[in-house]
Parts: sequence; structure tokens; C-alpha cells
Amino acid sequence: MVTELNDAWEQVLNDAKARARAAGRRDIEDYLNLKRQNDLLRRTATEWLLNTCLLLAGEANRRGAPIQIETQSEHRFMLGHATMVGSKLTLRCGVRTLSIESGWPRTPRDGFIRGGGLARANLKHFGRKRYDVELLLSRSSSGTPQWLLLQKTGDQILLTENHLRDHISILLTEA
Repeated sequence: MVTELNDAWEQVLNDAKARARAAGRRDIEDYLNLKRQNDLLRRTATEWLLNTCLLLAGEANRRGAPIQIETQSEHRFMLGHATMVGSKLTLRCGVRTLSIESGWPRTPRDGFIRGGGLARANLKHFGRKRYDVELLLSRSSSGTPQWLLLQKTGDQILLTENHLRDHISILLTEA
């Protein structure tokens, strides 16, 4: 279903680009090219985030952890007044849960991402709110996508696999 929707959307963008080119509207064609590039960065970064968490949960399971894994596509979540549309990965270990949700506004009605970001994500620990973090996807100075941890102080720290490993450890700890 999602693949069919993505294919249909891609065709709509291609048609719009062809119409813009035929009408001499280089500005619209440039915008649509930028959208396509940004969507590729968003999908790539979201896949990295979710696949890395899946890999780490799988490693923990091979060491004996009883993590149950659930994925959900077409997930919607709110950040401020904006609606993000994307994917959600839920990792359960007994009564503890770690949810990783990632997405971006898809329509003008969904709003926009503050701070010039391409996408947003949350890592949420059910019942352990102090460990929850928000992420912002941005472009690095070289143009590659990078997830940034948004600190309560306003600072932004580059997200690494070790940060995600720490969240899996939190999921597995009792207290």
C-alpha cells in the first residue's frame, strides 16, 4: 500500500515537473527537484534511524533479552502544532516500552518543521519520561542528512549509534 502511494506520488511530481517545464516555470521545476532531494534524504535518514534501532534490539535479543518488535507505517504524531507522518518502531521488554517515531509534514495542512529541519523524530520510554528525546533531521555542512538530539538547554548534539545503544540499555534496565 505504502509503495503504491509513493509510486503514485512520484508520478504526480513527475507530471507537475513536466507541466512546469513546458510552461517555462523553472522556479516550480527547481522547487519540485528540491522536494524530491529532500524526500530522499528524509527516507534515507528515517530508514537509518529505525534500522539501527532494529539491529541493536536484535543484538540484545541474541544475548538473551526478550525484546518484542512491532513496526507501523503511516504513523501520525504531533509536535507542537505540526503533524508528522512517517513510521513508528515499538520495542517492548516486559512492561517497558521504547517507541521510535519519525516523520515530516506531508501536506500544507500538516504544518511545518520549525528550525529549518527536514524531519522530526521522538524516542519515548513509556513511564520514564525523563529519558525521552526529540530529534531534528537537518543537512550537515556537506549536505548529508544528520539527526540532532534537541537538548532542553537548546543545544543540538549529533545523534550517534552509541546514543541509540544507550536507549536500548535504558529499555533493558529495571528501575
